[in-house]
Amino acid sequence: MIADTRHIIKSHVATERTTLLKAKNNEYVFEVDKRANKYQIKSAIEQMFKVKVDSVRTEIVPGKLRRMGRFEGKSGTWKKAIVRLKSSQTIAVFENV
Repeated sequence: MIADTRHIIKSHVATERTTLLKAKNNEYVFEVDKRANKYQIKSAIEQMFKVKVDSVRTEIVPGKLRRMGRFEGKSGTWKKAIVRLKSSQTIAVFENV
């Protein structure tokens, strides 16, 4: 179990698809700790950004094969959380992204 909520949320994922999710469904996408469950993610988002979370969906994103010349390796596997907020809630930090 992860004791500190600051270690659960690693970063915000800003892509074209996540921008469309934010505009259409009021959903934000975060990279989270692989050991965190949906309840821990929900409480961490609510504490960090002072918003009310409606639902949380998680996904394990597998690592991809990468090449640099003749050398190849694999990027790390990570966990993605798609967080839907209540209808009147927004996270002001990510509004200009």
